[in-house]
Amino acid sequence: MSKINTLFNDLKASGKKGLIPFITAGDPHPQLTVELMHALVRGGANLIELGVPFSDPMADGPVIQRSSERALSQGVTLHSCLEMVKEFRQVDTNTPVVLMGYANPVEQMGAERFANEAKSAGVDGVLIVDYPPEECVDFAARMRAAGVDPIFLLAPTSSSDRIKEAAKIASGYIYYVSMRGVTGASHLNTQDVASNIPKIRDATSIPIAVGFGINDPESARAVSKTADAVVIGSRIIRLLEDSAPEQAVQSLVNFIREIRVALDS
Repeated sequence: MSKINTLFNDLKASGKKGLIPFITAGDPHPQLTVELMHALVRGGANLIELGVPFSDPMADGPVIQRSSERALSQGVTLHSCLEMVKEFRQVDTNTPVVLMGYANPVEQMGAERFANEAKSAGVDGVLIVDYPPEECVDFAARMRAAGVDPIFLLAPTSSSDRIKEAAKIASGYIYYVSMRGVTGASHLNTQDVASNIPKIRDATSIPIAVGFGINDPESARAVSKTADAVVIGSRIIRLLEDSAPEQAVQSLVNFIREIRVALDS
C-alpha cells in the first residue's frame, strides 16, 4: 500500500479530512523550500504538493505564474525539485510528497527515468496537469511500477467518460478542480462542489481532494464536508509574497494551523 493510500485510510479511520498545501519549489528562494515544507508539516499539513516551476503554467493564475517565474529566474529545474525532496526526506520520511507540474520537463527527462528518479528521491505521487488520463495508460502504469501514485485532475466540465478514464488509472487521490478557470480564482461555489463530487464517487472509491478557490478556514471547512481533502495553493503563495523573508516560515505555520483547526472543528 502506498504512503498516500495509508494516509487517507488513517484519516478516514480517525474521522478527519486531509490538508494538502501547495508551494512552488524554489519560491521565494530555493534555499528556503525545504524549510517551508517542514513548516507546512508543523502547521498540520498531511501531504505536500510541490510545484515544479514551468514557463507556461496554463492551468495557473497570475499568483502561481509569478512564483514559477521567480523560481525559474533562480535556476530551479525538475532535477532541483527532486533534490529538494531528497533533502526533505533526510528529516521527514512519513509525510507524502506529490510533484505537481507540466508535461514538458517530464518529456525532456523521459518518463521511465522520471519515474525512477522520483521514487529514488522520495516522491509519493505525481500530478502532471496537461496529461489527460485517456492518453496516459502507459505513463500511469510506469509510475505505479515505480511505486509512485499517478494522480489526475477532474473538473466541473469533465464528462462521464473522462471521469471513468481517470478512475481506471488514477491512484492515491483524484484532484477535483472546484471551478472553471485557473488557480487563484475567488468564485468558489461549495454547492456545485457538493453536487459534482458524488458523480466521481459513483465511478471510484479513490479519495477526492478539492482545490482551486479555497482561501481561508471557512471555505476549507465548507469544502471538507463532501471532500476527503482540501488543497490550498494560491493563497499560500500570496502569503509568502507578502511576508518579509524572516517572517515567512512562521506566517506559513500560523496560516496552516488555522486551516487545520477549521478542518478538525
